[in-house]
Order: sequence, then C-alpha cells, then structure tokens
Amino acid sequence: MSEWRPDSWRSMPIVQMPNYPDTVEVNSVEKELASYPPLVFAGEARNLKAQLADVAHGKAFLLQGGDCAESFAEFHPDNIRDTFRVLLQMAVVLTFAASCPVVKVGRLAGQFAKPRSKDTETINGVELPSYRGDIINGIDFDAAARIPDPKRMTRAYSQSAATLNLLRAFAQGGYANLMSVHKWNLDFVSQSGAGEQYRELADRIGEALSFMQACGINPADVRQLQGTEFYTSHEALLLGYEQALTRVDSTSGDWYDTSAHMLWVGDRTRQTDGGHLEFLRGVSNPIASKVGPTTDPDDLIRLIDILNPENEAGRLTLITRFGADKVEEYLPRLLRKVSSEGRHVVWSCDPMHGNTLSAGSGLKTRPFDRILKEVKQVFACHKAEGTYAGGIHLELTGQNVTECTGGAVAITEESLSSRYHTHCDPRLNANQAIELAFLLAEALKDERLAMNQTTAA
Repeated sequence: MSEWRPDSWRSMPIVQMPNYPDTVEVNSVEKELASYPPLVFAGEARNLKAQLADVAHGKAFLLQGGDCAESFAEFHPDNIRDTFRVLLQMAVVLTFAASCPVVKVGRLAGQFAKPRSKDTETINGVELPSYRGDIINGIDFDAAARIPDPKRMTRAYSQSAATLNLLRAFAQGGYANLMSVHKWNLDFVSQSGAGEQYRELADRIGEALSFMQACGINPADVRQLQGTEFYTSHEALLLGYEQALTRVDSTSGDWYDTSAHMLWVGDRTRQTDGGHLEFLRGVSNPIASKVGPTTDPDDLIRLIDILNPENEAGRLTLITRFGADKVEEYLPRLLRKVSSEGRHVVWSCDPMHGNTLSAGSGLKTRPFDRILKEVKQVFACHKAEGTYAGGIHLELTGQNVTECTGGAVAITEESLSSRYHTHCDPRLNANQAIELAFLLAEALKDERLAMNQTTAA
C-alpha cells in the first residue's frame, strides 16, 4: 500500500463528511486543534491493546457502552457519573458471575459525530440538511442550526477534555473502589428486579471482601480493588478533527490518534478504498469496524488486512450488527471465513443498531426482547463455529429514560415519550442495562465453561 500520512485520507473517496461553507475557517480551527494537548496518551492506548489481545485469545471480555451521541446540552457531571456507574455495575456482574476479567471502554469523551442515511430531512414540507451530531451542526430544525460550523470542533474538544478529567477521577480517585459496590446502585434502579439482583450480588462481594480481611488480607491495601482502568472510544467519522489530534509518540515513534484510546469505523464508512480506512490504518490505536448483513466475507478479509496487516491480536475488533432476524443467516459465514484465514480479531456484538424501529408515536425505539434475542443468537453462532464471542457494544445511559421498550420494568410504546431524551438513537436505561448484564453473564459463563472443557479435552 502507499505511504501513509495523517492527511493521506484527503486524496481518497470519502463519505459522510459535512459540507462546510467556509473552508478557510475549517483550516484555521483544525490548525488550532493541532496545537492543543492530547486528550489521551499513547501508553494508555497500548495498555488497552494488550488487554484486548487477552480478549482475542478468550481470556477476557470487552464491555463497550455509552451514549448514542453526546450532546452539548446534556453535558453535566451527574450524567457522566451515572453512565460510568452503570458500566461499573455491568462489569462487576460480568466479572463475578462469569469469573472473567472485563475490559471497560466507554462511548464517551468524543462520540459527537453521527453518520446519516440521508443528507437531508424533511418536516412539514421543509427540507434541511440532516443533523450530524453536535460537533458538526445543531439538532434544532431550522436553517441556521443545520449549517455545519467548524467552531463546534473546539467545543467538542473542550467537553471531551472535561469528561476525561472526571472519568479519570472516578476511575482512580476512590469512586470505583470495589468496597463501594453497594453505593453504585442508582435510586431508581434499586427498587427493580435488576436492582434486587445487583444488591444480592453486592452482598456476596461484600462477604468475600470481609473473608479476605478475616484472613489477614486488607482489601484497602490491594491496588486492584481501589480503582479500575477505564478507556474511551468513538466513531472516527469527522476526519479533519481526528487528523488534528493525531501525534507522533515520542517513545515508539508511531502515530496515535489522541482523541480517544479506541476508534471505530462505521457500517456506512468502511469502504476498502475510502478515506476512513485510509486514516485508521495508519494510527497505532486499537481500532474496530462495524460489520453487518452487507459485509461480504472476502471484503471483510481485505478490510482486516488493511487495518491489521501484521495480524496483531488486540489491534482490531469486529463489531457485528445484524438485527435479531438476520444473525443466523449472515454471521456464521463471516466467522468461518475469518477463522479459516487465521486472522486474530476480537468479536463483539452490537445488538442495538440492527433492531431499531418506529413506534406508533413516530419515535424510534429498540425492543429489549429483540436486543436480547440478537445477543443469544450471536453466542449460539460462536459456539457452533468454535469461536469466541468476546464483547458487547451498547448504547446506554445512566439516566432514567424511556427510549427502548420492554425489559422487566416493561416500558411500553405509549410511555416512550414520558422521558425520551436522546439526541439520536434510543438507549438502554440503567435498569435495562443491568438486566442485560445478568443475562449476558449467564451466556458468558456457559461459553467459558465450554471453552475450558474443550481445552481440557
């Protein structure tokens, strides 16, 4: 392949990019961003890659989740804390129930840009450019708000920096201390069935910690119990922003995109001759690609070879998104192809994007039973093919929203509008996310038991 540079993507075909009216202003903002400090560090990205290598080898599990699209309007420390708290709860459930290390990656501190199926949208006969995320334009349906504004990149950077600062404080400053496991339960969750299950699990963890203390091991002196490693990720969609934050690591001499620890390319932008793959192939971060019903097995191998030519475990995650009715038709052939070609990847399941539908009210929703069905079918396909279902990729929030129907709390289509706050796609609330974590833990436990039996044999 041709020599890579941070700007070599600009000579390639490119889709899903905004049409800024003032290119001089765009260049000025990108130049300013290039002078800003990195948001994450190369060493952190290398640590994540090493942990994802364990996932690729079946020794750990990837939990990736957060907002569909972060917004400027909902930027608040309580929202960041509550999403972080739900991910902590899910990780504890998976770790304890499945006896499996969990790699925690948030869709946070950078998930501002969204691909769109159409360049424009029409409401009451008025046609305007589509909303592409707060880093590009505004969600309000008026002509001025929908004009792409490059200054929004600077605001997104500032919000990402503040979010990362708070996440690092939560992860290492005592909030994530395992001895606080009872305190992570949100008030509105604690009264639900999922909350009761979580409380019982927290009691068992507390008993285990008390047993350790009785044996002379003070949990307060065990570093692994005092905090957690938490990483950030987002879709690398707005490539001018990503290029501006791409730097040479002084230790290794490699290029890293310092906007996030992990970046992914979406189902609409993974063309093998396109600018998005061209950009991502040159940065040394762990990266991911969405794959779905339109993914041809041979094209997938070409994509893998572009993004991971050294076949390095932990470098590339494939995030499958099919829809509950299409998993069994399309996933097995991809698993067989990648396995037969000997490619080292992390397989992760996104059960959200393929299960979006319109409710009677006109609001988009995702039925919880369809989300759960896709997860179960993905695990079944991996079991049948002898491969490892190594991760889950979810759009969720710690807020008490009503955006996805179903779950034990039984959100109905009629109640969707009561707390429907998303700026883009429907998210699981904390109740639904924790309920899914317990169901997922059972599937993961069975998968790991089967793997151990195969290894022993």
